[in-house]
Order: sequence, then structure tokens, then C-alpha cells
Amino acid sequence: MQESIREVHTTKALSSSAIVELIDKYPDLEVITCSPSVYERTPKNYIEALEKLDIRVEKKYEWGAKSKTEGVEFEVMRLSNQGLKPREIADELDITLNRVYYLLKKSRTSFDNRKRKHDHTKVKELKEEGLSAREISERLDVPLRSVYYILNNK
Repeated sequence: MQESIREVHTTKALSSSAIVELIDKYPDLEVITCSPSVYERTPKNYIEALEKLDIRVEKKYEWGAKSKTEGVEFEVMRLSNQGLKPREIADELDITLNRVYYLLKKSRTSFDNRKRKHDHTKVKELKEEGLSAREISERLDVPLRSVYYILNNK
């Protein structure tokens, strides 16, 4: 039992069993907040009964899940500005490479990619020598998808 909690947000429909469960779990409950859609589906007699128990039911928006990387955006920007490659940033911060690209795009930051431009002629020469795209990627330290892009665009 958690006696100190006076306000609870629920995403479940307020059925009689859900209300009893909330009151049992939070005996000092004063306010139940829920999304407008849940509020509209709650029978009016339930809301009136809760008001008689001095418990208000209010509409409140609680959009989406909280970000797991909250605050990491600034670290990604800082490391990017120091010249680290996206993969190095991902390794340093222990987040996925896709998340690094997403955060860079979200912040509308263009990291200095000029030093990472890939030599198209070298990629094509290695392909003519008979190397596979994966081998080219590993030898030149170029992302595999970039190798495919270079080889498919004549």
C-alpha cells in the first residue's frame, strides 16, 4: 500500500474493479487523471460515485513514452563537434548508431562529413579487382550501404 500518493494517472478504462483496485492501493487518493478518451468511456455514475468519495476524475494528456536518451542529445552534439564519427559516438555513449543519426538529424546539426567523403573511384576499382562489397567496406572503412550506393549509381 502506498499511502502518500494523492494523484494517479491511469490509461485503463475506469471500470468498477479498476476503481476499487485504485482505492485499495492508494487510500489517500484525491485525484484520478486519465486521457480524454478514457474519461469519455467512463460511465457518469462512476464519476459521480467517486465525487461522493471526494475523489475527482480529471482529463489530462500524458502523451507517449519518456525518452530513454533524454539529455544525451547534448553529448551527441558535443562529440560530433569534436569530430568523432557517428559510430565512435555510439560506442562512447553506449547507444545505437541509428539513435546517433536520429539525434543528429533531430537537432538539425550537420556534422563535418567532408573528411568522410568516400573515394568513388577507389570503390569501383576494388570492385573491378573482384572484391565483394563487404570486403570493400572493410578495407576502406566505408559503410556497406555506401559501397552499394556507389556501385549502383553509375
